[in-house]
Amino acid sequence: MLQIKIVAVGKIRERFLMEGIKEYAKRLSAYIRLEMTEIADEPCPERLSAADEERVKDREGERLLKGIGPQEHVILLDLQGKEFTSPDFSEYMDELALMGKSSVTFIIGGSLGVSGEVRKRADYRWSFSRLTFPHPLMRLMLLEQIYRAMRISKGEPYHK
Repeated sequence: MLQIKIVAVGKIRERFLMEGIKEYAKRLSAYIRLEMTEIADEPCPERLSAADEERVKDREGERLLKGIGPQEHVILLDLQGKEFTSPDFSEYMDELALMGKSSVTFIIGGSLGVSGEVRKRADYRWSFSRLTFPHPLMRLMLLEQIYRAMRISKGEPYHK
């Protein structure tokens, strides 16, 4: 069974998001083993110098990379990444399985983005859209897309 890990900066505080995440995690349990890890975000005042922003990203980046093994296929959610359609994402996940990639880790960075080290570690950079979304909402959206991809892959009715 495919192992999917989601590593994200920050804590989800909104109950409606937690409930949605819990629901999709339950749905996904028939298809994958899911692990979700929250990484503490660095204190970040409104106005930071460029050097301070880099320090924040570096510290968060160290924590993001800490639990990622060398064999894991890493997908970074990134505004500058490539976009998928839902069927294309499903096909990509199927291709990973065919290549023997049994462990896939998705990274959702903090409000300032991610460090250069995190970008280097990423095997793929995926953009959901050119729009900016709240990071906690991205976790729910990611789980929904993973669920949709699993259903498409199995030929089950869901994708419309």
